[in-house]
Amino acid sequence: MAKKKTETKISPNEQQLLDGLALVRQHPLFGRLSISEQIVQKNRLGKNIPAKVSSSGSIYLNKDCDRTPKEWAYIIAHCMLHLSFGHFDADRMPGYWQKISEKQQQWVNRYEPDLWNMACDIFIAKFLADIKFGSTDIDLILLNEFGSATSEQKIYDLLTERHISAESNRFGTAGEFPDMIGTEKPLIYRYGKNHYMTQFAYALADSVRTVIDRAGDVSPEDRKHKSVMQKAADWFINHYPLLGGLATGFQIISTMERAGLDDIQIAAVNVTDAEIYVNPAAGLTLEEWKFVLAHEYLHAGLQHHARRNGRDPYLWNVACDFVVNSWLHEMQIGEMPENGLLYDESLKNQSAEEIYDILTENIRKNSKFDTFRGYGKGDIIDKGWNSNANHSTSLDDFCKNALRSGLEYHTSTGRGYIPAGLIEEIKSLSMPPIPWDVELAKLFDIWFPALEKHRTYARPSRRQSSTPDIPRPSWVPADLPEFSRTYGVIIDTSGSMSPVMIGKALGAAASYSVAKDVPFVRVVFCDAEAYDAGYITPEDIAGRVMVKGRGGTVLQPAVDLLENAKDFPKNAPVLIITDAYIESDLKVHHEHAFLIPEGRRLPFRAKGKVFYFQ
Repeated sequence: MAKKKTETKISPNEQQLLDGLALVRQHPLFGRLSISEQIVQKNRLGKNIPAKVSSSGSIYLNKDCDRTPKEWAYIIAHCMLHLSFGHFDADRMPGYWQKISEKQQQWVNRYEPDLWNMACDIFIAKFLADIKFGSTDIDLILLNEFGSATSEQKIYDLLTERHISAESNRFGTAGEFPDMIGTEKPLIYRYGKNHYMTQFAYALADSVRTVIDRAGDVSPEDRKHKSVMQKAADWFINHYPLLGGLATGFQIISTMERAGLDDIQIAAVNVTDAEIYVNPAAGLTLEEWKFVLAHEYLHAGLQHHARRNGRDPYLWNVACDFVVNSWLHEMQIGEMPENGLLYDESLKNQSAEEIYDILTENIRKNSKFDTFRGYGKGDIIDKGWNSNANHSTSLDDFCKNALRSGLEYHTSTGRGYIPAGLIEEIKSLSMPPIPWDVELAKLFDIWFPALEKHRTYARPSRRQSSTPDIPRPSWVPADLPEFSRTYGVIIDTSGSMSPVMIGKALGAAASYSVAKDVPFVRVVFCDAEAYDAGYITPEDIAGRVMVKGRGGTVLQPAVDLLENAKDFPKNAPVLIITDAYIESDLKVHHEHAFLIPEGRRLPFRAKGKVFYFQ
């Protein structure tokens, strides 16, 4: 007689778990995500811990926990979103990269894993509350207090600033314990992006499109009309001549159509490839997309990628964003989106260069802005811009010409208001930049005005041969004290300053000194120490430089030596020639100017004029 197979009984708690899984699989968004769930017993997780998620991609569900199907649906979706939002990824965690060698880097952990877990839990809880999925008993008041932040890193920063302990976390799926397993070792994707994030982006866009189609009874054939982003681009071509030419030269690429763009929150521009990347899942209106595309067009047309000139890429991007958004607000193009918008009324009428200098005064505070690309990322994608590359040059010329032509047509037809600052920047694109040595010569004109000559009847060395007895006046320069017309030169002679680099800078300074009747220049060489060379004639400066190569440069001793010297005039200016690898708190009380190589940036906001030589 054959034995009957014993059927495994499913407990009421496990049945509720299975019903919750069914709710997740039926959902238009979460049902599209393929993430493995493992149903385990309580001894695997803990008696009162419903679920945890691992960085390996597994979700562990405790079948012995008593939860309703809607509560289980919420818990499972919560764990899915930890993976889909990239909460285990190194490039999203608040750490930083440390260079080991030319080919190798390592991730440095400078964050609290449990507090990061709490920030991620709050972000997910807000997302699920917004889409009204599942059921939970979380503290909505506390959720709204932190959930208003637009990213996990912003929430983490708020928790840190307010000294909130991770032990107070009640937003996860493991009670008072962290629900993320593996946060101590962030995931680093060397050969591609997190496929969970890519999958979620496609699922989100597809689910939104499906819901809209169902609501409007739209068939797949009817959905072949232009996207709202393309309609916004067409509007510029047909109705806005200032940016219409630029719009024709840039291709609109959806982040869903190309791999590697899943980190773009709303939009970004790649001038080198003449592409603008847009995220259809951003949910912007037609008017908001007009604003965003105009923003990216102006980045390209005003050559912001090429004007960075050694500045920090992210802070320069932020400075340009403030300027562009201020102009677009004045021009009333479209509507300002809520997310990723950088706008400050107090920065109105300031240039990107001026705003950048303001941002560098507090780099730590100003490295947390949210751009159209995302939190802490610039929307100007710079793939190593090369001004000598033929392809880049032709595209840059196209952008300049399109913007100039658009301005001419726009003003001739009276197609709306354009801020004066934007007009000046567009016109400046037509003018070649003034060479650094010409600008330096103008500074010498200010420092040392031409000497006034006066008449004298003193006996000349030679008398006029035809009428030697008739005295005639002659013009002679003013009689000035020996060191009243002088200036100081501080020369960075560290190993990073090549003789060729120093020679170019000193050659220009020496020639202008001679032209301006400067008899002597006080010279101080400096690397790690200051070396006083005393007063030298301009013609002899270059021949007295010795590159000592002691390593890092500290210029403050040289500045102090000059300013405290009894034989150096109190009102004499100072010219500092350096490679910009100097201390960040240099203090110069005399009127001064810096001469640094092109592509370098000073580590502080300079009060004096800065010249960049090639």
